[in-house]
Amino acid sequence: MYKVLAFDAYGTIFDVYSMASLAEELFPGQGQALSLMWRDRQIEYTRLVSMADPAQLGSRFYTSFWDLTTQSLRYSCERLGLPLNESAESALMHQYAQLEIFPDVVSTLSQLKNKGLNTAILSNGSQKMLQDVVDKNALTAFFNRLVSVDDVKHFKVMPQAYQLLLDQFSCQKKEVLFVSCNAWDIVGAGWFGLPTYWVNRFHLPFEKIGLPPTFQGPSLTELIQHI
Repeated sequence: MYKVLAFDAYGTIFDVYSMASLAEELFPGQGQALSLMWRDRQIEYTRLVSMADPAQLGSRFYTSFWDLTTQSLRYSCERLGLPLNESAESALMHQYAQLEIFPDVVSTLSQLKNKGLNTAILSNGSQKMLQDVVDKNALTAFFNRLVSVDDVKHFKVMPQAYQLLLDQFSCQKKEVLFVSCNAWDIVGAGWFGLPTYWVNRFHLPFEKIGLPPTFQGPSLTELIQHI
């Protein structure tokens, strides 16, 4: 049915909220709050960058996802009144570059490769960020492409970001199933015209705007039945 299975990276393949344990070690009693605010601010910054200059050839305000992640960490610590010194920042950013995968990732990717399907990551992350975290988790053999929005200098949910998949694989929208745990990403991909699978890991209601996901399930495991 599909020529390409395209996965979001952060929150879908890699567990961004695992950062809370290290944050708790560094800032006792504030680990969860920091982890959540950091993630929210990170995504907010990506939206600001693209919304402020939605030019077809890229935003003049574009900066790498790594830099935005660092800046959002600094903002979140300042807002929470946490003393972020150089050592703590280095530890947290190093941990972000080495995120763990969710337990359902390897089994799902293995089944998809056994079916002979093309698989890709489409992410806000820079090419180096994606390559480093994929290598760290020994996932290189499972993906045909690691696609970064660096190539268009716009973050998701800008249509230029999702267009990268069609350009990379020379395919039509209906031939790409886009997979994400982030409901906002599913909305963006759906508006672009891609079929979608929402990994509802946290049993949340779907957004009240946008198209509903084509499929959904509580983990990646259920994805296989829709292929």
